[in-house]
Amino acid sequence: MAEAHQAVAFQFTVTPDGIDLHLCHEALRQVYLSGLHSWKKRFVRFKNGVMTGVYPGSPAGFMIVVVSYMSYNKYKMLDPSLGLVAKLGHLPLALATQPHGRRVLVGTGLWVTIIMIMRNVLKSLLSWHGWMQSRHGSLTLSTRVWLFLVKLFSGRKPMLYSFQNSLPRLPVPSVKDTCRRYLESVRPLMNDEQFERMTALSKDFEKNLGPRLQWYLKLKSWWASNYVSDWWEEYIYLRGRGPIMVNSNYYAMDFLYVFPTSVQAARAGNAIHSIMLYRRKLDRAQIKPRMFNTSRIPGLMLLHTIPMCSSQYERMFNTTRVPGVETDTIQHMNESKHIAVYHKGRFFKVWMFYDGRLLLPREIEQQMERILADKSEPSPGEEKLAALTAGERTPWAKARDAHFSRGKNKLCLDAIEKAAFFVTLDDTEQRYDADNKVKSLDSYAKSLLHGKCYDRWFDKSFNIIIYKNGTMGLNAEHSWADAPIVGHLWEHVLSMDPKLGYTEEGHCHGKQHPNLPGPQRLQWDISAECQEVIESSLTVARALADDVDCHIIPFNEFGKGLIKSCRTSPDAFIQIALQLAHYRDKGKFCLTYEASMTRLFREGRTETVRSCTMETCDFVRAMVRDETVSFSRLRLLKVAAEKHQNMYRLAMTGEGIDRHLFCLYVVSKYLGEDSAFLKEVLSEPWRLSTSQTPLQQVELFDLVRHPELVSSGGGFGPVADDGYGVSYIILGDSLINFHISSKFSSPETVSRASLSDSFYLFTGSLNKFSSLFNRI
Repeated sequence: MAEAHQAVAFQFTVTPDGIDLHLCHEALRQVYLSGLHSWKKRFVRFKNGVMTGVYPGSPAGFMIVVVSYMSYNKYKMLDPSLGLVAKLGHLPLALATQPHGRRVLVGTGLWVTIIMIMRNVLKSLLSWHGWMQSRHGSLTLSTRVWLFLVKLFSGRKPMLYSFQNSLPRLPVPSVKDTCRRYLESVRPLMNDEQFERMTALSKDFEKNLGPRLQWYLKLKSWWASNYVSDWWEEYIYLRGRGPIMVNSNYYAMDFLYVFPTSVQAARAGNAIHSIMLYRRKLDRAQIKPRMFNTSRIPGLMLLHTIPMCSSQYERMFNTTRVPGVETDTIQHMNESKHIAVYHKGRFFKVWMFYDGRLLLPREIEQQMERILADKSEPSPGEEKLAALTAGERTPWAKARDAHFSRGKNKLCLDAIEKAAFFVTLDDTEQRYDADNKVKSLDSYAKSLLHGKCYDRWFDKSFNIIIYKNGTMGLNAEHSWADAPIVGHLWEHVLSMDPKLGYTEEGHCHGKQHPNLPGPQRLQWDISAECQEVIESSLTVARALADDVDCHIIPFNEFGKGLIKSCRTSPDAFIQIALQLAHYRDKGKFCLTYEASMTRLFREGRTETVRSCTMETCDFVRAMVRDETVSFSRLRLLKVAAEKHQNMYRLAMTGEGIDRHLFCLYVVSKYLGEDSAFLKEVLSEPWRLSTSQTPLQQVELFDLVRHPELVSSGGGFGPVADDGYGVSYIILGDSLINFHISSKFSSPETVSRASLSDSFYLFTGSLNKFSSLFNRI
């Protein structure tokens, strides 16, 4: 292995003739370039901060307003400021003593006033969600006027964070409405006696404790940017003491059918370079702000109009979840110039910049080749060190404080935790095998979800895994952001891979660098006591990993094309199909979680759509009684789909159930009040936890001309020990990829047989009788 380049800026020796000083010009050059890069980055951040701070205004707008005001004041001899200019002359300000200076000050004030008016008007416009009821081709007059005004007040050429100050705050629903919708959601899951009891608890809460808790929530909603997000991050994620591997972290897969190269180092070179390019665009706020994708609402054509919150992008890079005894914290660095790499039990620090620029793909490949060629053995305890991040949090926190808070262990840990992200050069091979579809994809999913339990640093914001045969994937920590944020990065990486390309031999394009310093091997000193803690954490992690059953279904019988031709929402259809599949599997319904976003509001994250509704249950029972498709059952399907879409709208617009109930529960704990209603609501298990992975940047993938460039999507572990985790991604018009997880230890679940078989039965029926839909 090529050891790290030891650049010494200067040396000196003392001689009888005095001090002999020797300068290393190359080292000084690198110091200069590094400082230049740092100052350029600071300037860009400052400029972006100014541009975002005055948006929807701009420097050009400032000049227009000030010059126009001064010209109007000079030639018309009028004072639109109503005497303010004259009063400024009495202020002890150098600028105010001159007539032109006073006009500049008033013009600047006018410009700021216009910005604040535009910003608040836009915030008011974005608080209206009546547009969700509109359909393509029949937009109401109010929606058309609203759409025109939103575009008018949105400004030109927004940057990533431009809309943050214009987004409305998440509203707090009334206790009465939340309790009513909650009772409606649990009605199909309870018998009459259970429902009457829960209704009584709800009424008591609504009348007595609820209004008091609501007052505190209202107060927080006026003061904080978002009344949910900080508590959600802290209590749902950071205070959890169990393993985050499987239970919290999730994964994303490579292309399903395309294998760009079998050279591991080359795939790493292009992937890492693409990620660093994305980070550079993120630092410069050059990524376009995400706009709401109205494809989730059938018939709507309001794309690129409604902005979503971008705050979650801030901690994508240079971020680590740091363990604590009682609660974890999120550590984020403003800048990091290196990545951390793991290979065969050794950790390496790899610099991403040289000569004041980002390393090119072939140069990164060169660094990865050096790591792969290194034959050194791991130091004692080093190989399985990352198992600490896979086990329970409290032992990891205590071990971190006892063994990694000083000396070279601290320096090595800092190199990992302060890295831009973590890379694993995996020594196994994973790939979709057309001759063994089920086994190959299931193995691939399990590898990305937990690996060997010690070859991923699960605390990092995300890990890139490059397998021995060139396949790659991603494992992400959940507390800092939700899956669509990581998905946006991953889409960029996959779309860049064909553009960067490979040589005929499978290497990255370009040349190696003759003077590039090699990776730095991290040197640990892990005591026997610490090694015992590592082994203990590994035992816990392996038991959890061995219990996870993963199954992937590339469903290509049909896709959203057929479903949309039936005038039905693809998401609603899939959710109803999953309910039918679960009922066939279990003979009963269960509390179902579908993740929805609330990023239409400032610092919004997610809300729950309770997909098991009375309307869906009516359809499922009708299908179970008679699987032939008739007009009556199709009507039930349409009613169930419309109900689901209405619930999705409510969740996105701040009228959901679960986040409100969660925050009421947190307030009750702060006040020392016990609520039988809230305690029972929050203890109900989600035995079917589902989420759609949206394809956000459709323009990056031409699936019509290149249908092979489809991703496998991603997945997560089951939320309940006796439940299922289901993730799905809708790709083009003829493919839906499903990721199903459960636990082997539960006699109630079988990922491989139950849900998938039942789903195929139902979708087959729809495919056969889809022509009947348009006659209803």
